[in-house]
Amino acid sequence: MQRWEYVFRRLILAMVVLFSVSLLTFFIARILPSDPAAAWVGPRPTQEQIAKATITLGLDKPLYVQYWRYLSSLLQGDLGVSIKSRQPILTELKTYLPATLELVIASMLIGEIIGIPLGVLSGAKKGGALDNASRILAVACVSLPTFFLGLLFQLIFYARLGILPISGRVSNEIAINNPVTPITGFYTLDTLMTGNWAAFQDVFVHLILPAVTLAAFGLGLSVRMTRASIIEVLNEKYILAARVAGLPYRTILFVLALKNAIMPTLNVIGLSFVYALTGSILVEVIFSWPGLGLYLTNAVLSLDFPVIVSVTLIVAVFYVVVNLVLDLVQVAIDPRVTLS
Repeated sequence: MQRWEYVFRRLILAMVVLFSVSLLTFFIARILPSDPAAAWVGPRPTQEQIAKATITLGLDKPLYVQYWRYLSSLLQGDLGVSIKSRQPILTELKTYLPATLELVIASMLIGEIIGIPLGVLSGAKKGGALDNASRILAVACVSLPTFFLGLLFQLIFYARLGILPISGRVSNEIAINNPVTPITGFYTLDTLMTGNWAAFQDVFVHLILPAVTLAAFGLGLSVRMTRASIIEVLNEKYILAARVAGLPYRTILFVLALKNAIMPTLNVIGLSFVYALTGSILVEVIFSWPGLGLYLTNAVLSLDFPVIVSVTLIVAVFYVVVNLVLDLVQVAIDPRVTLS
């Protein structure tokens, strides 16, 4: 199969998945016992106000008509309007989504920058002290619940040591005296671009605890998978030949062995990204991080179904895109991968 045919098939599959997600979430949101029209009107609505809001929101139409209208708007880039805030969801996402992506990307960098080299060294020193310590760390990272880690870090680094902030993206003092000028929505990047060093330092320390908490699961997976792959690859004949040829051991580990051992780890990276994106919901609640997770939590509590459906669809989009990119990267790295 030609590469472009493979990409085309994967794109078609991705569209089918996204269509299915939008269909399921839309109808599940509609059949749940609630009254969006009453929520739209506000507290203590009258029957006349509810009836008028029902017509305004199109809730008087059959479900299939409502979904067709929703899908038509979605294809035009319109995610609808939040029932709670009455603001376009797309406008609100421009604030919340960058905050979540900044947190997720930071956690991924922490997890992979530490996890992959540690897995390589652990596999190379199988049975040694470093291997045993890294295996214990990996099991702990994978096993400990996210909420427990978050609360534990808050207790240690905020309540006991007082060296890191407990919540938010920026302190009130910095927000007043050195406010962040939003450009990309990534506060660390925005402060660097504007040369706001005081705000950058404040934003960076606010990012540490939630990012480390969110990175734990992906770090544990990366260590375990990389270690297992390295142990298997180091038994290959070409590694023995490289040792006989006198190549530096560091080159053998991090160039020859890691290149072939990285394939299973790429799948773990994709899984870690999706986990971080969904796991950020709990982390954002614990650390009061104003991102997509906190936005979704408030929407669930207020039964804001347009927001719930939109956020679910966005997570599905990221999931599909990340998996497609990883598949293409695997094909580019290893020609032996079958295009199917």
